[in-house]
Amino acid sequence: MATPMRIETQALCGFVARLFGAVGVPAEDAAFVAETLVDADEQGIASHGVMLVPMYLDRIRNGSISLETRGSVVVDRGAIGVIDAGNMLGQLTARQAVALAYGKAREHGLGLVTVRNGFHFGTAGRFALDLAALGAIGVVMCNTRPLLPAPGGSEALVGNNPVAIAMPSDEEGPPVLLDMATSASAMGKIRMAMAAGEAIPEGWATDNEGRSTTDPAEAVAGMLLPTGGPKGFGLAFMIDLLCGALSAGGFGDTVRPLYGNASEPYNCAHLFLAIDVEHFRELDAFTGAVSGARDRVRGSRRAPGVDKVMSPGEPAWQTKQASGGLCPVDPSIWQQLAALADALNIKDAIPA
Repeated sequence: MATPMRIETQALCGFVARLFGAVGVPAEDAAFVAETLVDADEQGIASHGVMLVPMYLDRIRNGSISLETRGSVVVDRGAIGVIDAGNMLGQLTARQAVALAYGKAREHGLGLVTVRNGFHFGTAGRFALDLAALGAIGVVMCNTRPLLPAPGGSEALVGNNPVAIAMPSDEEGPPVLLDMATSASAMGKIRMAMAAGEAIPEGWATDNEGRSTTDPAEAVAGMLLPTGGPKGFGLAFMIDLLCGALSAGGFGDTVRPLYGNASEPYNCAHLFLAIDVEHFRELDAFTGAVSGARDRVRGSRRAPGVDKVMSPGEPAWQTKQASGGLCPVDPSIWQQLAALADALNIKDAIPA
């Protein structure tokens, strides 16, 4: 892969926001979506960063993403809620769902909100951390189109459905976050390898007949392999039902390809669980316990040849800490963004 360009983070956020604004997204909401994507790149999670912008804009222009900025709350009862996103940008319904789930958790101890007719929302960890910052344990899940076969199968049945869990902790060290897809690798990483003309590692994917492959083009046309074999498939299967079936939304093959027909709604579903710590115990005591557990991991004895043991969530945090306010962007992605700015008559928005 080519050496990344490094763009000043705030300038890149402003540029991406202008791109969204040029296709009709209100300025405040465009800025929020842009910030979440750039933040992923800053953390080294390029598969969920600005490489998604061309696809997002294509879908907006083809009508499969709505320009609405709030979903319809179709169930609002006690500790639970259901939002019908109406195919709007996933980051915006995720923001809405976090607020609704947290408000319910403050009242009831737990708040569970599902989202149907949803769209891609970037990294699940972003929104789990938003809940943790409020003093709640945040659990966020999402389903995707079928990408994984059952063990021994050669047919994609469920997506590489991600789950993120974030714990409130002190601000002196990295956040305590698990953010994982249920596949051995994200499809975005495979697409990036394909664009760069590079092979992918053995064990990431199969071709469309179920044979292991290191060819990213065969992998894109084929299937991803679950992390942990049957355990990963089983977890993905349950997340699919928790998100899609529980919300009365899409699951299985009713979730459509993200990079498929740009006029056809994606139709994924999300789940947000907030657990208000103060309903269980004093928040400072809990964050102290979590932070202590994190630090025990970080300070644990290293295996030979290992420089550092990291806690869950630390690698992405360390990457962002070292960014120095500059965000890495692959040159091929930058060319696509610049071409979009030209086509949308906002070349003046392109940062130096």
